[in-house]
Amino acid sequence: MKGNKLIDMESRGIGAVAGQESKWWTQRLAGPVIAAAVVRLALLIFIIARSGVSVLTQPDTGTYLQPGRNLLLHGSFVADGVPDLLRTPGYPIFLALFSLAGPVAAALANVILSVFSVLLVWRLARTVFDDERVALGAAWIFAFELISVVSSVVLMSETLFVVLFLLSMGQLAQFLHSRQLRAIVAAGLWLAAATFVRPFSYYLAIALALGLFVVLARLPGLRWKAPAVLLLSVLPWLAVWQLRNKVETGYGGFTSAADLFFYFFVAPEVTAKVENKHFADVRKDLGYVEFANHNGQDYLYQPYLAAHPEQVGWNQAQRLAYMHSEANRVLRAHPGIYLRSCFTGLVKVVFDPGTTFLDRLLSKPDPAQHPGDLQDKGVVRWGIALVKSHPWLMVERAAFGLVLLGLYFFAARGVVHGGMQTSCLLLLLGTSLYFFAVSATVGLNGAEVRYRLSVMPFVCIFAAAGFLRAKHVARPVAG
Repeated sequence: MKGNKLIDMESRGIGAVAGQESKWWTQRLAGPVIAAAVVRLALLIFIIARSGVSVLTQPDTGTYLQPGRNLLLHGSFVADGVPDLLRTPGYPIFLALFSLAGPVAAALANVILSVFSVLLVWRLARTVFDDERVALGAAWIFAFELISVVSSVVLMSETLFVVLFLLSMGQLAQFLHSRQLRAIVAAGLWLAAATFVRPFSYYLAIALALGLFVVLARLPGLRWKAPAVLLLSVLPWLAVWQLRNKVETGYGGFTSAADLFFYFFVAPEVTAKVENKHFADVRKDLGYVEFANHNGQDYLYQPYLAAHPEQVGWNQAQRLAYMHSEANRVLRAHPGIYLRSCFTGLVKVVFDPGTTFLDRLLSKPDPAQHPGDLQDKGVVRWGIALVKSHPWLMVERAAFGLVLLGLYFFAARGVVHGGMQTSCLLLLLGTSLYFFAVSATVGLNGAEVRYRLSVMPFVCIFAAAGFLRAKHVARPVAG
């Protein structure tokens, strides 16, 4: 019996987990880590050689860089001459620090983070499955995952967010195995840090606390204590930033990004549909200027004030309150149209293979160059127009789309037959649903494939389990 148990442990790779190898490394991990580094560095070198350093920055990159530099150099988180409410300080500080040596240095820092995220995927998979084969398989898949690769060379917040988020999820998974509250504290601190990088996870602590309450229902001592510790590890840090916003500007929110986005993107999409107008025309009437040379705070500038002259004497908080109220008024008046837009946007986030994101870096023609085309033409007419105008790009999109569908297929098998502990399964699935739900709220024109990056580590973990473990479950037992 003892010999059979040892053989079984070695076949699953558990001997390495429980033995002398580190929790952070195994020699077999060198393969996916090196592959991830080579792919990302090769892409970085290629796009710089092809298009120059400017391709590393996106239209939103400056909205992080300006307040970050002001904070480092002058001690104030300011943009456009006023306290910045659009961004939170996590990524601006990171970008400002590494960009002191130039955008290439900042991009290299992003690449290093992205490679590190491959290691974190391996570590999380090993924790939730206790299977070295699945962990290495997940690391190999994530090393080549398209959105992760492309995001690694772009000066935006996604890569840093994923690293901090995976650190948090790893600690939560560890808690579900060990029941040690110190793991919850670490998870909360990492999650708070991730939220300061991308407010995408602002409500996640509450969702996770509710999930812990349900999972620990049979453990009275931990049922209340674990959710409380998680919330106390996250919420006070977020409250400090909201207090800063309130004291300096009168605005009590964590970030103005949602108010601006709903006013200039989501509500105009609904209005365009109701009034049979072009999406771009509706936004222009609201005072939005495409590619304006400022820090994204459109409500401070002349086009917006020309459309709203009564707000000339208003402060930031008053203007943002107005935008919040107006966007909600439009969405409440047409809930059916908004919900259809949310559903279509969610489909785009989930199933868009991400080739457009890559093609922009490679300076290929962008089939989705004009915001609102999909909204104005409809899905069918828009798709036909793309096939006619860019046939080879559509072939590329179809090929990567098949790869993505295959990944989802094996991930579904991993969820059903992978044999993961129920609490860990609920953690990964519930968190994935949270991110997809948040992505859906931005509607069709606001939906971007990069929103999917937060979920792809879980998809890769489930896909590895679906390929490596489910096939053994489905195999009939001999004799």
